[in-house]
Amino acid sequence: MPSETREFDHQPSFLREMRLEVLIHDMKDPVSVIETGARTLLERRDSCGSLSEKQEKILKRVLRNAQKTRQMLVTLLEIGRSQAGCLQCRRFSPVRTAFDVLIDCLESHCPSVYEQLHCCTNDSERMSILRINGIDWQVRPDAASIELEADPIQFAEVVANLFKNGLQYRRQRLTIQIRQEDSAWTLEVCDDGPGISAEHQEAIFERYTRGPAAAGAVRDGHGIGLAGARIMARGMGGDIRVASVKGSGTVFRFHVPLNRSQFAPSAEQQERYTPGTS
Repeated sequence: MPSETREFDHQPSFLREMRLEVLIHDMKDPVSVIETGARTLLERRDSCGSLSEKQEKILKRVLRNAQKTRQMLVTLLEIGRSQAGCLQCRRFSPVRTAFDVLIDCLESHCPSVYEQLHCCTNDSERMSILRINGIDWQVRPDAASIELEADPIQFAEVVANLFKNGLQYRRQRLTIQIRQEDSAWTLEVCDDGPGISAEHQEAIFERYTRGPAAAGAVRDGHGIGLAGARIMARGMGGDIRVASVKGSGTVFRFHVPLNRSQFAPSAEQQERYTPGTS
């Protein structure tokens, strides 16, 4: 009946009433079980039995998607933690952390490159493999030995998002530049992909919003990656900016203050998360 439909439409949203952070946290366990099961079947064939080529292909696909799902859940939890002002800061090397994150991203986005890197014994060999595969890793001398006092988990989440975005949209090359600018540590991720028109450059940082796909491009994701990355970057006192020309590639610039004392919490954080308040 129409009256019943109108009454139902005005009921509070089920999802809005739930403690989503608890739900997301609890979902990590079954996803981890799926991931562990697939990995066990692939890596312990002596005890679990041999696999046909088709079975191996299916299990690898299950493993990749379980890992992707787990990472999405972790990212959502980290976004919530950042908005709550719950940073767990310590000193770490941003260059080493960013390089390790790049290798992890290559495992899912460029498996063949990852396998080549896995066989390397030193960073010089790794740099050579990256260059051969169109990835240029550049670290300015003034930034090589810098340590940041920030949240390393959220830092890695931000960097991973920018790397994955660049790997997805590049045509042939991806250039990563790290340097010090005044009182900030700066990472630039430059791709030679289709670019982003001026009217869409800020919209890509909005939740559930993605720029128009280029011709022939595969749409991926849910439009929360860059939005969440900017939230976490700003939670650390930094930011993410984009510069792009349609058809000529895109540059994402992520900066974090070198001195944590330069970071002032936002008015929203001060109002909502002052100790002793609810």
